[in-house]
Amino acid sequence: MVTLNRIYTRTGDAGTTRLATGATVSKTDLRVETYGAVDETNACIGLARIHVTADPELDAMLGRIQNELFDLGADLATPPKADEVEGSVLRVLDSQIARLEGEIDSLNDRLPGLKSFILPGGTPAAAALHLARTVCRRAERDAVRLVEAGEPVSGPALRYLNRLSDFLFVAARWANGQGAAEVFWASGSTR
Repeated sequence: MVTLNRIYTRTGDAGTTRLATGATVSKTDLRVETYGAVDETNACIGLARIHVTADPELDAMLGRIQNELFDLGADLATPPKADEVEGSVLRVLDSQIARLEGEIDSLNDRLPGLKSFILPGGTPAAAALHLARTVCRRAERDAVRLVEAGEPVSGPALRYLNRLSDFLFVAARWANGQGAAEVFWASGSTR
């Protein structure tokens, strides 16, 4: 349980923050940017949930994902160490990715096949889910940049972000009346 008695601490007034390890880094550090984009994804999902209350199945999935995104933020804020004891740090698990894959398949199997690219939009819920998807993709790109910079990131964290953006795409299609309200790309139609 986390207890927050004070909201402001003034410790970040000089442009720095602390990772979960206690290490002080700039607020522009790529790791901070990465878990910040995860936080933005979570906020976008919160906005989408306002519009899916009539769909308890999708709302439950999104609620669980919001909690998992806090787990993911903790994972990213705690760089993995070679000698880390399994279970000693909150990490995203492969079982969470498998559950996302199962939910993607469950929703997608009940949707019509795609014959064109779709535009982000349709219903308010779908538009919000597409926004969450694009922010999630940014978080994934940031995580990949961390790895490319030689910074440790857990494999499941990267896979979770990749799968989550897929889930959000399918969820947006689902929120568009199970595909009925989708807006299709009309290639070259405005030339």
